[in-house]
Amino acid sequence: MPNASVVISPSGNSALRAVSTLADREAGWRLVHHLARFVDSSHVPGVECVIPTYDAVLIEIDPTDVSLDALRTYLAHVIEGLDADLPLTDAPRTFDVPVLYDLDGELDLQDVADAQGLSAAEIVRLHSEPTYIVRCLGAPGGSPMLDGPPFPHPVPRLASPRPHVPQGVVSVAGRQATITPAAAPGGWSLIGRTPLTVLDLETEPFVPYEPGDRIRFRSISRDEYEALRGTRMVAR
Repeated sequence: MPNASVVISPSGNSALRAVSTLADREAGWRLVHHLARFVDSSHVPGVECVIPTYDAVLIEIDPTDVSLDALRTYLAHVIEGLDADLPLTDAPRTFDVPVLYDLDGELDLQDVADAQGLSAAEIVRLHSEPTYIVRCLGAPGGSPMLDGPPFPHPVPRLASPRPHVPQGVVSVAGRQATITPAAAPGGWSLIGRTPLTVLDLETEPFVPYEPGDRIRFRSISRDEYEALRGTRMVAR
């Protein structure tokens, strides 16, 4: 893409961080993911890990195999040939995610509703109406990082993070939403659970989605939750 705007800078002694400064945030997101996929698929000597996010990509290296300066020059050349107008995939997949929303007060749905000045049912409606784009994969276990639902206000993180958040929890924080594929500590507000198995260590890749894919949430009953418990998450 002509005049692509990316700032490349060291991140410690063994990594580079390439950050898009494009005014168009969607184009910036696509650009850093195109860069990440190119570097990852090219098996650049010395590159050990490529981690794209919303507007940046972190590239970790073995400094005995490649220098930061050499890699920086290489990345600048690669970026010149990338087109941020191209979609990440010509055929994004859509994943339908059933959710037992926390209408019984076991989690944080009512707290989120009170903070937003809405009813719990309205929170469920706003969360389940959009089709979300998977922006990047996060922790733990390749969580699908999504733009948040159109709540009136950002959702604050919990004042005291939970030491244990079970797998399958659907949560929100700030202007983001996600699913927790693996149990871990967490400070996001939990608004429901999906019965689907998201993380499968017996498959490759471990999670079925990738950046650019789509996720839709739909409300289900407790009986439906029990009937679907353990079902693998697959695209429809």
